[in-house]
Amino acid sequence: MEGADRMRERMTGTTRIAIGVAFAVVLLGGCASTKVYREPGASSAPSRPKYGVTTTVRRGDTLFSIASRNSIRAQDLAAWNGIPSPYTIYPGQNLRLYPGSGSVSSSRPSSTTSTRPSTGTTATPPATTKPTTPKPATPVAPPASDFKWRWPADGQLIGRYVAGEPTKQGIDIAGNSGAPVRAAADGVVVYSGSGLVGYGELIIIKHNDQWLSAYGHNRNRLVNEGQLVRAGQQIAEMGRSGAPREMLHFEVRYNGKPVDPLLYLPKQ
Repeated sequence: MEGADRMRERMTGTTRIAIGVAFAVVLLGGCASTKVYREPGASSAPSRPKYGVTTTVRRGDTLFSIASRNSIRAQDLAAWNGIPSPYTIYPGQNLRLYPGSGSVSSSRPSSTTSTRPSTGTTATPPATTKPTTPKPATPVAPPASDFKWRWPADGQLIGRYVAGEPTKQGIDIAGNSGAPVRAAADGVVVYSGSGLVGYGELIIIKHNDQWLSAYGHNRNRLVNEGQLVRAGQQIAEMGRSGAPREMLHFEVRYNGKPVDPLLYLPKQ
């Protein structure tokens, strides 16, 4: 009986291991079809900027994957392009692979060397400098658009753009379910899908190399990627996908950075 008990214990342990391995395989297999959104992490290797080089975001890209492909730390790539947390990027967006100021952050701390006066000499006190009063920052004028914008939907403005606020990168327009959503300007559809967290059924239109517009929370998308659209053309039906009520979330981006859409839409 004692030998049988030992055999049973070994079989039980083996079974537990087998179940654990199978469960891990199932989890890993599930992760293969799941899009993971991660923030840029710290890396000990310094970035290798590619001065004068830009890259265009493709569908499925993340800030982390682009940084990894180009031997650049993700936090540097985000800083160089002014991309705040949660580090959302769009297909068709251009990213600079080098810092605008020409400086690169390094993970190595700077070292300082102290000198001690030799015996019998008197150390000269360091010269004092008068502190300077920092000058106030000069307001940056919004970039000018070389084409006219149109309102993408009819309805009440219930949300405004707030600079630096990740959840308020555009404006929100309330309306009825199924109401038309229209292209704000001529362009080409570079994204039509629901793969970006927080935007629901989303459409992104590229108007030129600098300007993009995004239309989120739709009920139904009416255009496909690669399709040319005209200003005022219906591209979707208003809905509440990823939103608490029927509304359109509308963003305008210049060189990948969000700007206030109300600065470009006609006054109402």
